[in-house]
Order: sequence, then C-alpha cells, then structure tokens
Amino acid sequence: MFRTYILKRVLYGILMYVIMVFVYSALFNNVADKTLRSQIEEQLSQAVRLQRNVTEEQLRTFIATRRQEKLNQYHLNEPLPSRIFWRAVRTLQFDYGNATTMKASNGDRLVTSIILEALPRTILLFTTEVILTTLLGVALGLYMAQRPNGFLDRFSSGVTMISNGLPSWWLGLIMIMAFSYGIPLFPSGGLHINPAPHGWPGVWDYLWHLSLPLITLVLLSLWGTAYLTRNIVLSNLQEDYVMAARARGVAERRVLFGHTLRTAMPAIMTLAVLGLFSSIAGNIIVEGVFGWPGIGNLYFVAVQQNDVPILTATLAIETLFNMVGFILLDIIYGLLDPRIKVGGRI
Repeated sequence: MFRTYILKRVLYGILMYVIMVFVYSALFNNVADKTLRSQIEEQLSQAVRLQRNVTEEQLRTFIATRRQEKLNQYHLNEPLPSRIFWRAVRTLQFDYGNATTMKASNGDRLVTSIILEALPRTILLFTTEVILTTLLGVALGLYMAQRPNGFLDRFSSGVTMISNGLPSWWLGLIMIMAFSYGIPLFPSGGLHINPAPHGWPGVWDYLWHLSLPLITLVLLSLWGTAYLTRNIVLSNLQEDYVMAARARGVAERRVLFGHTLRTAMPAIMTLAVLGLFSSIAGNIIVEGVFGWPGIGNLYFVAVQQNDVPILTATLAIETLFNMVGFILLDIIYGLLDPRIKVGGRI
C-alpha cells in the first residue's frame, strides 16, 4: 500500500512539473521566439563569413536555405500552440539551447553548461546552511523546551522576531563591515582569490570565502527553527501519551527523543526539506551582496540582460527541485509519523 502511495505521489509530481513547464513556455513564448530568431541570424552571419568563391545568387540561396532549415528545426514557422509545445518538450528534455548574452567561464554559451557551473556553488552554500540550521535549531529548541520560561527561552522569542524581520541584505552588509573591514577575518565576497590556489590551499581558500555568507544565513534562520522546535516539543510534552510514559518510569531522555521528538519530526523535516530544495534556486539578495556566483546571482544577471533561455532554465530547475522536495516530504511523513494513514485507510 505504501509503494502504491509513493507511485501516485511521484506521478502527481511529474504531472505538475510538466504543467508548470508548459506554463513557462507560454509565458516566455514571444520573447523566446525573438531571441531564437536573433540567434539564427547570428549563426547565418557567421556561416556567410566562411563562404568563399561563391556568386551573389549562390550566397542568397545558401542563406535562404539555411534560414529555412533553422526555422523548421526550432518549429518557428508553425502556429503558436505548436511552438509552445515543442519549446516545452525541449525544456523537459533539459535542452535549454544557447544563452543570449551570458557565457560560462570557458566561453561556452550553452545554457546547461552555464547552469552546471553555478549550481554546485549554490548547493554547497545553502545545503550546508540548511543542515547546520536544522541541527543547531533542533538542539537549541529541545534545550529551551526542557527549560520553559528560562533566560534562553525568553531571550529567543525576541531574537526570533528580530531575525525574521531583518532584511538579509542589511545583515549581510553589517557582517561584511564587521568581519571584513572592522575585524578582517573573512573576505568581503567572491568565490576564491585570483588566481585560485591548487590542492589543500585551494580548499581552505574556498571555505574561507564560504564562511561569511554561511554564518549570515545561519544567523537569519537558526532562531526561527529553534523557536518552532521549542513550541512543537513543548506542546507534545503535555500530551497524554507522554504523561503515561513518564508515569511508567520511562527515562526523561527516552521520553524526549523517543516519543516527543519523533512526533515533532514531520514538522521539522517539512521546514528543513522545503528550505533545502527552495534554496537550491539560490538567494538573489544574499548571493548578490557577497558576490557568490551561484544560481541566484545568475538569475539576477539574466534578468538584467534579458537572457530568456537562462531565465526559463532556472525557473524549470527550481520547479523540478521543489516537486522533488514535496515528494520526499510525503515519503518522510509516512515513515516518521505512524499516525499518518496512507491512502486514507486505517
């Protein structure tokens, strides 16, 4: 029964992803058509320069023939629904074409190459942030739940409101001013020094540049996770099954981790998994402030330069990761919480 449930969730996620890709294809259709036609004309210009010892008539025939081939290849001579359909199919096949203006570090204009260059940097930064935030937040939340109305518990409520209301760009600038210029412990931005060192010095240099944006992101998210964990665990500690476990003489540590925390895990995992998969798309503001060349920064530059292939690809990838996150959440819910009845059956 559980395998059937998983299969249904996977098929539902695939269906929703396909629908969203078709929506993106329809929204960007006009601009994408113009961009693709411009790229075709650019390719024709380059091909014409390579022609030698041909007459003017032969050159016109060559241009017309090649143009028609390219228009047919990308379905640009077909009606609007057909163009939307084939562009969506190419996106579903991870064929995003060439960027309009942007290039990878090696000069490649293939959108896939550009995104694959930026994606690992974003995954490293935000995956590390989500893992640290979840581990530290759960530990801090458990500590506060065991000592309600203590100093740390009262202190955290105020800090949570402040951290949730702080603009990420403002905190990022404060961190740069404090720890890059006031106390020069970390670089103010970028990925590595130029030229990048090799071997272990290169790894340490990478981690050195990673530290300040990572600390900023953890400070922004830690207290919210801790406060959420504290509230959920504190509420569960008042449940009858917890009281019964304590009355039977079950150790407090086992009550906390074996009963209360397991019941709270679905909500905590929801926060962690959704945060992880949504952050893979990058944080435009944080990556921009620290000059971190990830997906968020790539998206911001693509908006400025009106690079539609990059925009379409990043939106499609973000949607794909979010759908995967929702599917994983459903699976985790079924594994962690025995009260959840799969398929509505008891």
